[in-house]
Amino acid sequence: MAKVLIVDDEPNILKVLSQILQDEQHIVYEASDGASAQDFIAKNDIDLAFVDLWLPDIDGLEILEGIKSSQPDAAVIMISGHASIDVAVKATKMGAYDFMEKPPAYDRIVTITRNALETTMLRKENRTLKTQGDDGEMIGLSPALTEIKETIDRAASTNARVFITGPNGSGKELVARAIYNKSRRSGRPFVKVNCAAIPDELIESELFGHEKGSFTGAHAKRLGKFEAANGGTIFLDEICDMSLSAQAKVLRVLQESEFERVGANETIKVDVRVIAATNVDVQKAIEENLFREDLYYRLNVIPIHVPPLIERTSDIPLLVDHYLRIFSNEHGIGDKSISESGMLFLKSYPWPGNVRQLKNIIERVAIMVPDDTINESDIEKYIESADTFHDLPLTEKSSLKKAKEQFEKEFIIKTLNSLNMNVTMAAKELGIERTNLHRKIKQYNIDTSR
Repeated sequence: MAKVLIVDDEPNILKVLSQILQDEQHIVYEASDGASAQDFIAKNDIDLAFVDLWLPDIDGLEILEGIKSSQPDAAVIMISGHASIDVAVKATKMGAYDFMEKPPAYDRIVTITRNALETTMLRKENRTLKTQGDDGEMIGLSPALTEIKETIDRAASTNARVFITGPNGSGKELVARAIYNKSRRSGRPFVKVNCAAIPDELIESELFGHEKGSFTGAHAKRLGKFEAANGGTIFLDEICDMSLSAQAKVLRVLQESEFERVGANETIKVDVRVIAATNVDVQKAIEENLFREDLYYRLNVIPIHVPPLIERTSDIPLLVDHYLRIFSNEHGIGDKSISESGMLFLKSYPWPGNVRQLKNIIERVAIMVPDDTINESDIEKYIESADTFHDLPLTEKSSLKKAKEQFEKEFIIKTLNSLNMNVTMAAKELGIERTNLHRKIKQYNIDTSR
């Protein structure tokens, strides 16, 4: 759901655009003249605007300029019934996302809206990444992390492909984002694709886009992630979970920098830097014919291995202090510290969930422990409460169905945790199809990124 502003002095255009966009579940605002539009923009944030080029009081290009100066992430689509090519070119140079002629066709409105909003969301995400120190800063001074930082610095200055390995929660995505933030492409899109979270039958459409009617449910043309990342960086997380047919297409993109959308014949050229990551044994995946060896060698130009937290325990005090500062400010709970015995416990704990689990536990104890100093017993209590499989409490409102659902949810979570959130392996362990497991993960709102 996005906030969309329509600026046009023709009531019919306002009515048609508003109805279509509301049917697409967007929040729509209308302005019939430039002054009303300027007043609205000054007081409200928007994601997308349709702006008529010829308004009764103000030039539409002036509205475009005002939106791009005050809300640079918002996409602006200019509309007109009689505009010249020169005006369209000028609007594009001023930052307009696209130009649409009157009367606008339904399919054109739906497609251009979806594509423009995808671009807007990417811009906002990239801007957020640059302002969030926790997502862009690698904490630690251990020899392993120091070597990773040095490799990141060398890799960032190039366009070379990077292949990141390591267990879930160790910080593979953090490494990918650090490379992106330090690269020459940092002002361009950073597009993340979790290959394990996309069903096999949809992965190619997700990566390369599709044409309207190319398969059941393809009601409109859609851009793929590679096209959205053009000029920037794409991060293929858990790439070993990608289907073999999709791997073949990715290999072609790496070799020739081109692809076709699903259901289309048009060849699309792209300039995208690829960073890939996996938490599985790559050589074993190759031997089992789950991952293409030629794709691996194309991707593995600069290898980076992120070790589990248990192999760099000297970084734990720095990480703990860092997270305590963040959560103290975020939750307004005052300064907190860990006792000496508490820190020894943290350094001796095995951390199967790695840095992600450590961060989660530190946030929990920072909030739940009322004292300024957090002791070993406090940490042990909340780690045990997180790891223990609790029975469903019997109440008057309990039912067999709810009990089964609660058990199923807890059992799936325990299985996923035991396999470092690897959905493919968990599906095999549970004896169900991966697509079925994805549906249950969505049904029970299970966070597989932990």
